[in-house]
Amino acid sequence: MVRAPDPRLLNYLAPYDPRIASLTLALREVVLEEAPEAIESLVNGYAVAIGFSFTGKPMRDGFCHVVTYKNCVNLGFNRGALLADAEGILEGSGKLIRHLRINDHDDLDRPLVRRFLRAAIQQVGQVGASSQRLPAKTTRSAAKRVSHPK
Repeated sequence: MVRAPDPRLLNYLAPYDPRIASLTLALREVVLEEAPEAIESLVNGYAVAIGFSFTGKPMRDGFCHVVTYKNCVNLGFNRGALLADAEGILEGSGKLIRHLRINDHDDLDRPLVRRFLRAAIQQVGQVGASSQRLPAKTTRSAAKRVSHPK
C-alpha cells in the first residue's frame, strides 16, 4: 500500500456503494504508485474528486484526477486532449480534459491506464519543473508591466 488515504476521503466515500468506494481507493493507489510524490487535493461536491499535482495546485498544475460517481469512477487527465491517443480511447469533448471510465477492478489492470498516467505526468514534468505548464493567459495590463530590454 502506498500512503494511507486522508480520513476525509474515507468519510466522503462512506455513502457510496462499497464496490465504488473500493474502486476509487484502488485507482488512487495506481496513481500514487506512478507518482508517489503527488499531492492530493480533495473536493466533495456532486461527486467526490481527488486532484493530483506536484505543486498542490490541481487546477493549474494537475496532471490527473479521480472522480467518483454513483456507478463508476473516472480517471481524468487535465490535459488529456494533448495526450497521444491515436485509437481514440479517451472520452470527453472539452478543450483539454479527457477521461477513462473505470467500471470495475479489472479495468485497473489494463496497460493503457498506466500508459496514459505516465504520459500525463511527463506532460507536467517532475516536481518543480515549470516549463511544461500551460501558458497563463496574458491580460493587457499584465503585458504592459513586462519590461523589455532595449
